[in-house]
Amino acid sequence: MSEALRITVWNEFRHEQHNEAVRSVYPDGIHEAIAEPLRSHGYAVHTATLDEPQHGLTAEVLASTDVLIWWGHMAHDLVQDDVVAAVTERVLDGMGLIVLHSGHFSKPFKKLMGTSCDLKWREAGERERLWVVDPAHPIAAGLGECIELAHEEMYGEHFDIPQPDELVFLSWFQGGEVFRSGCVFHRGRGRIFYFRPGHETFPTYHNKEIQTVIANGVRYVAPAHAAKPVYGNAKPREVLPGVAGN
Repeated sequence: MSEALRITVWNEFRHEQHNEAVRSVYPDGIHEAIAEPLRSHGYAVHTATLDEPQHGLTAEVLASTDVLIWWGHMAHDLVQDDVVAAVTERVLDGMGLIVLHSGHFSKPFKKLMGTSCDLKWREAGERERLWVVDPAHPIAAGLGECIELAHEEMYGEHFDIPQPDELVFLSWFQGGEVFRSGCVFHRGRGRIFYFRPGHETFPTYHNKEIQTVIANGVRYVAPAHAAKPVYGNAKPREVLPGVAGN
């Protein structure tokens, strides 16, 4: 049930404090713009920011998080490595992770991908059209053929990530580039959804269709609560001739 899901929305919360253009779009912070629509779905939503102790991602917070949503941009290098390790371990153990926009360069995402996660970019406020390339995918539920954003930052291929396990959205930009904008990855027991839109000076997270995608993504990457694998030396489940300790 949606009300049982516990979500933590993490944001650097730096642009909003130092840039009036960003603050005018997200006066309460990007994290609150993402969190509030999710609360309307009945989710239990907690927020955390970079300047809190342990960046707000203490062991207790992570243990009580089913899905972590990550937005970062200007302070990737300031995220402590022990927090990165803790986030990564929770994902491998089943916590869902949604990485938004410039979070492609965040330490947790790069560690989980194992690649540079680099790409082309351009800030020209151009039109973006996000095409749904897998209309049967649960993350695309409730959408039309595409989402149109009047103004966004361009991200272009090649996007240096592993081949996605599932591709949901492909973007086209007014300048001609394309980009894999909605990618699902399986890591350990956890699922990761990378979703491209969300430049800080544009009201992307106020867009109802974008909010729908994030809500759908939360449900999709939420823990499956399947049995935890047991690794290491294993005794046979059946009797094996000549094997001691059967």
